[in-house]
Amino acid sequence: MTTLVWLRDDLRLGDNPALTAAADDADGVIVLYVLDEESEYVRPLGGAAKWWLHHSLLSLREALGRRGIPLVLRRGAAEEQVPRVVRESGADRVLWNRRYGQARSHDAALKAALRESGITVRSSPGDLLFEPWTVATQSGGPYRVYSAFWRACTAGPPPAEPLPIPEGLLPSKRTVESEELSSWGLLPTDPDWAGGIAARWEPGEASAVRALEAFLETRVQRYARRDFPAEETGSELSPHLRWGEISPRQVWHRTLRAGGDTGMFLSELGWREFAKHTAFHFGPLESSNLNPRFDAFPWLTEADEGFDAWKAGKTGFGIVDAGMQELWRTGFMHNRVRMIAASLLTKNLGLHWRIGESWFWDTLVDADEASNPFNWQWVAGSGVDAAPYFRIFNPELQQKKFDPEGAYVERWAPYSVALPQIIDLKSTRGDALQAYRALPS
Repeated sequence: MTTLVWLRDDLRLGDNPALTAAADDADGVIVLYVLDEESEYVRPLGGAAKWWLHHSLLSLREALGRRGIPLVLRRGAAEEQVPRVVRESGADRVLWNRRYGQARSHDAALKAALRESGITVRSSPGDLLFEPWTVATQSGGPYRVYSAFWRACTAGPPPAEPLPIPEGLLPSKRTVESEELSSWGLLPTDPDWAGGIAARWEPGEASAVRALEAFLETRVQRYARRDFPAEETGSELSPHLRWGEISPRQVWHRTLRAGGDTGMFLSELGWREFAKHTAFHFGPLESSNLNPRFDAFPWLTEADEGFDAWKAGKTGFGIVDAGMQELWRTGFMHNRVRMIAASLLTKNLGLHWRIGESWFWDTLVDADEASNPFNWQWVAGSGVDAAPYFRIFNPELQQKKFDPEGAYVERWAPYSVALPQIIDLKSTRGDALQAYRALPS
């Protein structure tokens, strides 16, 4: 008999509770990844995310291979593929790390079906510092305000210490057929638009650990200036966290050991937690307004010329155009600029936040099913703990404040200074506020 470990958004060996639990099986381990694009709970990956997944799986396969353990790849509905691999391998135990979004009900159903067939199934804590049911208001409900949520998180027991890479993992004695990763078509080919992404990023667990160490060594003490996009102050850990190449527990405890003034950085992990807790209680976030009042807001629901100019970085607003170019070329955009760009789309151009969220979903390497729509709703004003709708980011003032020398714009969109601005900020702001005031209370 053997143990099947089913990996999802946890593509690492270190601090992997499911893998650690499998290390006690003398009959060996099979590690499985299923590319599920068929189950109804699945949101199909965007192009940039597919590129990252391909290279992350290559890295994981190599790391497992050094320990003599193959990575089994299957494509199809997980409720069909997991039991199939169980039968083919003769596994009597299935382990995985929990998911907290739409997939959790699917996981529960699969767990029940496997147990009915006599298989032992166990799930372990997933990619959160604090599991959603451990943090609640005094009335027992979920938090809707970040500051109160994070105070409650940090007032309780600290996050669990991360687990080391498990020793003693043994390969199963039974060979299970794996699909070829290249057959999944995750990489762009005609044309190959990922050159800039490949130049900036190196997916994989080892790269994630190096990124964290580099940040703690050189930039964390300057993190207070994280809003200045021309300065290298960010951690750039978000895609590694999204794919589980490093866990939030590893980041949390390593950062605390590094010492210094790290509270602001750790609070950003808290914002990530807040997004995932919100999705757990209220999701899916990409399909509906968290504040139902905004169901009546007259957003434009079809892409138009304004959207075309926005996504191409040709709005005439330098910091927005620079951000959209950075996104297209590298699969990433500075966080402050994401907010400015989202505000322009939703509150000046009048387009529905779902249109912008969908574009980010397709082009970001760190596109996350909770954080991406959560942050769009925050800017649009329709989310929990939302910026008030009347808080509209003026891109000209934001550029003067956060890119005063124009270095960020010069790097990514120097052409923008010669472009006419596609809208009048004052009039569109007035139109947005008038529509907001007309909403039913």
